Amino acid sequence: MQHHLVLNLVAKILIPFIILFALYVQFHGDYGPGGGFQAGVIFGAGFILYGIIFGKDLAVRVVPLPLVYCMTAVGVLLYTLVGVAGMLLGGEFLNYSVLLPDSIAGQHLGILLIELGVGITVASVMISLFFSYAQYTHRDEQQSDNQDR
Repeated sequence: MQHHLVLNLVAKILIPFIILFALYVQFHGDYGPGGGFQAGVIFGAGFILYGIIFGKDLAVRVVPLPLVYCMTAVGVLLYTLVGVAGMLLGGEFLNYSVLLPDSIAGQHLGILLIELGVGITVASVMISLFFSYAQYTHRDEQQSDNQDR
């Protein structure tokens, strides 16, 4: 889609603001509405917009697929490790108050890490689904081009 000048320009302007808004939702989620899931969806949507406008090949160069798969595992691992850390420190699974000596600070740190793990996981799963769908449709287009010839 390189020939659509208006779409390219609007995407170049909007995508940084979409990513910035995702970061705002991520790190403001423990104070108000929002959090990891919403931030992950917003971030993933921003990247998917990039992939749709500039093409899958350029999107893969920006964020390689092995990195996306790794980030999915990192997000789930972060979530799990926070829960296990609470158990190892004498609390229940996902009991944040035992993470630090001050229970309020421990709860704040715990929810921040949990929401970060959820955000990373949701964003990377959305991006990997986009890559899978884009590869599937690209393969169908190639097969139909070969049949037309």
